[in-house]
This record gives sequence, structure tokens and C-alpha cells, in this order.
Amino acid sequence: MPQPITPPFTPLVTVVGSFNVDHVWRCEALPAPGATLGGEYASGPGGKGFNQAVAAARAGASTAFVCALGEDLGGHHARSLAAGEGIDLRAQAADVPTGSAGIFVDAQGRNSIVVGPGANAALSPAFVDAQAALFGDARVTLAQLETAADAAQAAFVQTRAGGGLTVLNPAPANAQVPAELLALADVLTPNETECAALFRRLGERLDGEAIASLDSPRLHALCRDLLPGGTVVVTLGAAGCFVSHADDTRRGDEAAYYRQPSEPASVVDTTGAGDAFSGALAAALALWPQWPFSAQVRFANRYAALSTEAHGAALAMPTRDQLQARYPEG
Repeated sequence: MPQPITPPFTPLVTVVGSFNVDHVWRCEALPAPGATLGGEYASGPGGKGFNQAVAAARAGASTAFVCALGEDLGGHHARSLAAGEGIDLRAQAADVPTGSAGIFVDAQGRNSIVVGPGANAALSPAFVDAQAALFGDARVTLAQLETAADAAQAAFVQTRAGGGLTVLNPAPANAQVPAELLALADVLTPNETECAALFRRLGERLDGEAIASLDSPRLHALCRDLLPGGTVVVTLGAAGCFVSHADDTRRGDEAAYYRQPSEPASVVDTTGAGDAFSGALAAALALWPQWPFSAQVRFANRYAALSTEAHGAALAMPTRDQLQARYPEG
């Protein structure tokens, strides 16, 4: 794997988003309404924002994480974990509990998740604006929607003012994505369900399962309507991903749109795989801007595949050394 370039400043990914304490139950099947099942319980750190920050940091990019935390054990744990990962944590203090999530994982690695936002809902644009110097230096800012959209929007405005790239992971699928925020995204990384939800704003009624089977020209046309000036990467699970560029912004690729296959993996838990992809893609964009986008996506694909071979979310993110050992050809 090529070594990162040595730029005039340290490559930096800034992630704006959520931290949750995850409560995970592993069982044979996902519980049906009214069912009581036996299973194995574990607890650990998660939240889409923190998962993505850990992924970016372990993928090799110096990383900052902007969030809101309660003054409780969950918040103290977040600060300790961030320090251990070498992440520059900028946390707004909230007078409500740190966010939490209940996660059920079945024997096939599929999951169902319920999130209690807690402090995540308190993250404010004013706190984000107070980190203007951080965003001004960022090569890439990555945001999701488990925190307020106006906080992500403030981060994107600051990043663009400094000449950095903005990456929006429009998750979860039921989140509202304001048009103003979408317009500020250089790269959009929805999964099939999130993509179908976004297409509804175009008048297209598609199930998430139908996205992967759309013919490529049709999917490209929908992506162009959704984000006319940017790049859309639709993650499709076992079907890999689909990339759609604006004609005048192909990011080093020859084709305006294409599919990339998934990487083989011995899946035990898909929790956080989408976060692994987005975090690793942000790292690749920051560390190797000279690479064509297809190579950056391949890096993210491999990183996400490897993340599914361990249980958990943030702590399942692989290191660059582990990725190098698995894919020595680069």
C-alpha cells in the first residue's frame, strides 16, 4: 500500500457527529414483536460520528471529533477512548445523558438498532462555529445526521471556506436532510435504504432493496438529480457500491459512473460497516488526494469488509497494519 504523501500541513479529517454507549444483544434471530429471546450481552462505544472518527484515525489520518457529551460515565468513557485513539476531541458539555443505542445482532450478522440521542441532540452550530480554526485546516470534514443538521451545515460552511472537502453520510435513513446541507456536500455516501429515502424527494418511490438492481444509467441519472455538482457513492452491502460523478468533477476517474464489487469477508457483525466505509473514504481523500477516486473507494471497501469480521462498532474498526496484512498488494 502506498505511503501517504507529505503535505505542507498534517492531513486532517474532522468528524462532526454522535457518540453513543452501545448496548448489544447477540441472538439467533432478530426479535419479533412480542417475542422474548435469550442472547449474549455486551456494551461498548458507538454512535455514527465516533465510529467514523475511529475508522478515519485507525486508517491513518490525523482526526478530530466534534460532538456533545453528558457529564456522566458515558461522557468520561468517550474522552478516555478518544485520547487512546489519538483523536482530538472537541466536546460540547450537555446537561442530559450521553447518547445510547440498543443493538440486536442475529446469527447472520444482521442488525436492528434503536438510538436514544441524549446529548447528541444538544450539539449546536455555535459550538461548531467556535471550532472555526479546526475546520479551516481540515482537508476533509465528515458528518452524519444523528446530531442536528444545522451543526453539520455550520461545519461544512467552515470547511469549504478553508478549501476542504465535505462528505455527508445521510444516515440514519429516517433523518431529514435539508436542501441547504445537501447543497454543501462534495461527496454523499448513502446506503441503499438512505438512497431510496433521498430519491423520494425527487418523486421516485423505490424500496431500498431495489436500488442495487437498477440499471447503472438510471441510477446515475437519479444521483445527478439528487446532487448535481458532487459525487454520490451508494454502498450496496454484498453488491459493493455504485459511484456517480458530476461530469465536470470526476475526481481523477475516467468514467462518470461505475460499480465496484464488494471485498470478500467472513462476516460476523455488520454493525458499523457503513461507518467504516465513510470514515476510511474520508481518510483516503485526506491522505492520498492524488489517487483517482476509484482507488480511494477501493480502500474504503476493503476497510469496511474487514470491519465486519469483528464484533462491535467503534472497537471493530481495523488498523492500517491489519489492512496491509490482509491486502498486501495495495
